[in-house]
Amino acid sequence: MQQVLGYGPFEAGSALLPMTALIMVLMVGATARIIGRFGLKAPLVAGLGILAGGIGLFGLISSDGGFVPDVLWASLVAAAGMSLAYAPALNAGLSAVGPEQSGLASGLLGTSYQVGSALGLAVMTSIATSFGADQIGNVAELTNGYQAAFVAAAGVAVAAALAALALLRTTSSAAAAPQDTVAETEDATEAIAA
Repeated sequence: MQQVLGYGPFEAGSALLPMTALIMVLMVGATARIIGRFGLKAPLVAGLGILAGGIGLFGLISSDGGFVPDVLWASLVAAAGMSLAYAPALNAGLSAVGPEQSGLASGLLGTSYQVGSALGLAVMTSIATSFGADQIGNVAELTNGYQAAFVAAAGVAVAAALAALALLRTTSSAAAAPQDTVAETEDATEAIAA
């Protein structure tokens, strides 16, 4: 926004407030209810798909575009996707371990998010640079580089959605497993007592 739209640092930061506000509102107000109704898998896959759509919209930016048509709508779509995907991803990672290992799992997830973000930024910066983003004075080439990075990032989100779709069990089958185990344990206890 600063180099293409000519925004100052304060204006560019302020322009991201609608995205941040939407993430907060959705994560606090809606995501928990959606997870409660649909489980972890559906919101995670949907959130990653929506995120891919929002990032893909960023890939359509033009060098002579504006904030509302090129940035605002894409950032709001991406924010909705992030809101839906973050909590289910975190819950899926933590629910896969027992209570005695939850601290370790939480630390590993936090570290993974940090390292993954840093690596993702490095890869996207390399892609953007190789497609022209290193030409700071040339707005058209700078935009081309950003477009390439956004398209690549959207591809990563699609791949993550497909991986979640293929690899995660649905909540109903995951929730049934502990109940089956409890029932089997009760049956075994009764058999031993008899």
